Amino acid sequence: MTTAIAIRPYSRLPRLRTGQFGFTLVELILVLVLVGVLGAIAAPRFFDRQVFDVAGYSQQVTALIRYAQKQAIAQNRNVFVRLDGASVALCYDAACAGRVVPAARANSGTATTLARCGNFNDWACEGVPNGLTISVAPMFYFDPAGRPFHATDGATAVNSTFTAPLTVRVTGGAQSRAIVIEPETGFTR
Repeated sequence: MTTAIAIRPYSRLPRLRTGQFGFTLVELILVLVLVGVLGAIAAPRFFDRQVFDVAGYSQQVTALIRYAQKQAIAQNRNVFVRLDGASVALCYDAACAGRVVPAARANSGTATTLARCGNFNDWACEGVPNGLTISVAPMFYFDPAGRPFHATDGATAVNSTFTAPLTVRVTGGAQSRAIVIEPETGFTR
């Protein structure tokens, strides 16, 4: 008795029926709505340059103030920080006759910086970029120990009237960043 083995062809695999390919109309509309919402919300923020300018310039000002403190300690002399609303500059005296050389031996050299810093490229001075504002703060200095003093305290003061944190604000459009200089330690954040 012989039994026949039936071989089944692989023709029973699932097949696509005609009209069953691509996306449904609901899926396409949903994707278009999501792309539209993301474009309406994210695109303006992505292309708003002032957001990046405020962040960049506030970090630059923070670095300049920290550099002033380090220079005061390294040079064993007072280093003044001038915040006049148009620029941030470092000097060895209150009149800014003795200028501090920047860390890289040159400032950014932008047209705004050169215009607002008296066309000096070898001075630790940075002009406020167009479209941004910086709050005017009283001139202060770091003594040779790195402690902050108000310029009105005098260059030989022992006790500082710099008793509350000094806040400098960089603003552009709807963005604003605060730079805080702590009393006694001069820590800048």
